[in-house]
Amino acid sequence: MPPNDPQPTIERATRDDIEPLTDCWVRLARDQRQYGSAIRADANRETMRETLGAYQVSDGLFVARLEGSIVGFATVSVERGSLELDETRGMLSNIYVEPAYRNRGIGTALLEAAEASLADRGVDTMLLEVMADNESARRFYRRTGYDEVRVTMGRSLESREQNDTHSKEDG
Repeated sequence: MPPNDPQPTIERATRDDIEPLTDCWVRLARDQRQYGSAIRADANRETMRETLGAYQVSDGLFVARLEGSIVGFATVSVERGSLELDETRGMLSNIYVEPAYRNRGIGTALLEAAEASLADRGVDTMLLEVMADNESARRFYRRTGYDEVRVTMGRSLESREQNDTHSKEDG
């Protein structure tokens, strides 16, 4: 970030932030469609408003403010599964910076706040998912020390015969 630029404030979100953050999430979900996300942004607005409220109550919703305006957010949670693990894991579910404010260190500041919050709760490892085609996000995470630990693969079941033909040719 250039030295004369104002620095973002990263803090836990308040209840008053839920509505504008829901709007941010809708923009995030719309943006992710270009990378193959199947999440329908507008159809999930109400569900995400409730979900963001739950993150806020559990201290897992962070907001980036710059000169009083919300310019980004992040959501994290501690993984609570039914299996016993060797480590306590946290999950970064969302991180978003408004396009006009990108490449100014705001995403890094949000990520660091999320990591610190989880570390304070005894989390050993933070996991996140990123769309395979979103190369800029993948570069960002690699640059901040994240490595691939799991790969998710998908296949259309509507065009199985076409996929099966490719599999036979490859095998």
